[in-house]
Amino acid sequence: MTSTDVRTEAEGSGPSGYAAARLRLLTEGAQSGPPRRAALSDLTDGWLAELFAAGAEGVRGVSLVAVGGYGRGELSPRSDLDLLLLHDGSDSKAVAALADRIWYPVWDLGLALDHSVRTPAEARKTAGEDLKVQLGLLDARHLAGDLGLTAGLRTAVLADWRNQAPKRLPELQELCAERAERQGELQYLLEPDLKEARGGLRDATALRAVAASWLADAPREGLADARRRLLDVRDALHLTTGRATDRLALQEQDQVATELGLLDADTLLRQVYEAARVISYASDVTWREVGRVLRSRAVRPRLRAMLGGGKPVAERSPLAEGVVEQDGEVVLARAARPERDPVLPLRAAAAAAQAGLPLSLHAVRRMAGSARPLPTPWPAEAREQLVTLLGSGRPTVEVWEALEAEGLITRLLPDWERVRCRPQRNAVHLWTVDRHLIETAVRASELTRRVGRPDLLLVAALLHDIGKGWPGDHSVAGETIARDVAGRIGFDRDDVSVLATLVRHHLLLVETATRRDLEDPATVSSVAEAVGSQSTLELLHALTEADALATGPAAWSTWRSALVTDLVKRVSAVLAGDEPADPETAAPTAEQERLAVEAYRTGGPVLALRAQTEPPAEEPSGEPEPLGVELLIAVPDQPGVLPAVSGVLAMHRLTVRTAELRAQNLPDGMDGSVLLLDWRVAAEYGSLPQAARLRADLVRALDGSLDISARLAERDAAYPRRRGVVPPPPRVTVAPAASRHATVIEVRAQDAPGLLFRIGRALEKAGVRVRSAHVSTLGANAVDAFYVTTGTGAPLPAEDAVSVARALEETLRG
Repeated sequence: MTSTDVRTEAEGSGPSGYAAARLRLLTEGAQSGPPRRAALSDLTDGWLAELFAAGAEGVRGVSLVAVGGYGRGELSPRSDLDLLLLHDGSDSKAVAALADRIWYPVWDLGLALDHSVRTPAEARKTAGEDLKVQLGLLDARHLAGDLGLTAGLRTAVLADWRNQAPKRLPELQELCAERAERQGELQYLLEPDLKEARGGLRDATALRAVAASWLADAPREGLADARRRLLDVRDALHLTTGRATDRLALQEQDQVATELGLLDADTLLRQVYEAARVISYASDVTWREVGRVLRSRAVRPRLRAMLGGGKPVAERSPLAEGVVEQDGEVVLARAARPERDPVLPLRAAAAAAQAGLPLSLHAVRRMAGSARPLPTPWPAEAREQLVTLLGSGRPTVEVWEALEAEGLITRLLPDWERVRCRPQRNAVHLWTVDRHLIETAVRASELTRRVGRPDLLLVAALLHDIGKGWPGDHSVAGETIARDVAGRIGFDRDDVSVLATLVRHHLLLVETATRRDLEDPATVSSVAEAVGSQSTLELLHALTEADALATGPAAWSTWRSALVTDLVKRVSAVLAGDEPADPETAAPTAEQERLAVEAYRTGGPVLALRAQTEPPAEEPSGEPEPLGVELLIAVPDQPGVLPAVSGVLAMHRLTVRTAELRAQNLPDGMDGSVLLLDWRVAAEYGSLPQAARLRADLVRALDGSLDISARLAERDAAYPRRRGVVPPPPRVTVAPAASRHATVIEVRAQDAPGLLFRIGRALEKAGVRVRSAHVSTLGANAVDAFYVTTGTGAPLPAEDAVSVARALEETLRG
């Protein structure tokens, strides 16, 4: 059915005929995208024109005008109808009656309506006071009535906009910046707002407004297609949800992808990100040009007066061979020849990043269109310029995005295509894979003074997650890719080997430090064997920190930093020839020994609370970030300690952020064993309970007089959890050869109140002894490791270990 057929069906049938034709148009699968939006607009135009004609008999000097998105002819299934009833002011009573004849049928059909009734003078006055109204009027389109009245308003509004552009455009830019700050960047969000987020439909509309001012224009290549793609996704979102929503929620992405004929939700997000990136880059270029033009207009009269009326010549300051600065941007020198100089794109990018200046759009496009490909392997200068670019800090991001927008990055590094705009479905990650790699390089640039080979650190930062575009373990795939890339860009065989090792083991330090017992010699020896040398360990330490800092705030903290540093010291000692210390001889701290002795003497639990804070990360004037409270507990070794402690904390609504449990040595002359628990906790809300109350409940939990399971069940029944996104199921595995003294069982699950209590109780039920535990929370994910033994202190037989892991996984799934 064509739009003409639908419109004919609706004509003369009133609201019911329009509703039926509208429903048929939206449910037929043959038509979608721009044709359906245009057909829906055309159908609605005809219906509203009929309503206008029926109510406007005998009324003169009035017209019906579509504005905003409807004015552009872009009606999505649940879009508002933005309408203006324009009149000359000669018969206000008749106009009010006409408005009722139009508005009420729209409301009766349940359609959202944004309406106004104004004279041309009132419309212009309101537009002058309200920027959003003015933006809507820029897309005004005549629907019915006095065409001359509508045309006169359009002409006047456009003239006003162009005359006021020097004042209104900075206001529009500020509005866009405020919205971006509030909504985030569309190209990185897992649940983006297609309209309001930076790079969304609002920004695309703002670019149209800038073009209408005649002051500047956006780069057009790909912009219309990006806008169309976001509109198509919004159409599918409206149809699948039946709601007027612009937020692409996680639980709806698979349905939207199916509606659009895409493979899966990841494919959908990647297309959304690519479109948003085009719009964001066009916005950056356009607002930079607006600023340049406005500055030029402000300065030109003074310069002309000083120069006697002559046209001023823009200054050009050399930055590098073939690269100069002009008017706040990096451009190519007049003598530059990209077709003869294959290193020029990297040289220009490095010079721009070092100077903290943007690359001009013209320069990037000229290099993309004519620069010769680099030979293989790259010449030394090209490799050095890449390292310089990566080591330039925060300015690297904008310069890299400019190169990527014109396809230069994938030309230099073909493997980049697989990670470009690739989403990461993990709440810990703030960025897409490609942006995370650049953020890691930015963070690594701050750590280059800590390593002997900063070039290897920066390139490893760029490549460490390059394997995420391939199936299987991304570290294993990344190692192969890193070898190939490092060889192509000109590193020698030894450096290629180091880079491959860094990529293969970029998660080794943080995973080992947070999930393994550092007192176990096998832990330290395995890391030393994987790393191989002091210099590689130094690089891996810096890469680990840069990677975590670039991931997000949940991935790095003072606690994790201290654990990784401790591991690095132990591994460094082994690489220097020292044997790893035996865990049985590890010396406790003075406080740990004091608590252990007191627990031994009293025969009951002893605890200490100590507030922890994180020093401000960047701004020295910032207040320290509270990390919760460090809870030290010493208790005579006995069954049920782990579920008792975790259960008591869950009862008091204390969130366990990190936890360690291990046997503590006692001074000579004292027989027996004491368990030491070093945990960091924080109150879900309210204040922390008193230590005396925690201890009293812990005593009752250990002697069996406090039924923790019943108490937690009562609370869960009284406060049912809200429905939300269904997390992936928990996974419990046995880590092979992780320790010579115990069996290591790893648990990965959605964090929830009482999770650690359920794990501890399941392990107790399995009849195993928890020798040590290492618990950490990354965003909404719990990543825990438990060192368990038999009752006699030996590692579990292989079959028993697998059986315990399966039973624990079934418990957590239940």
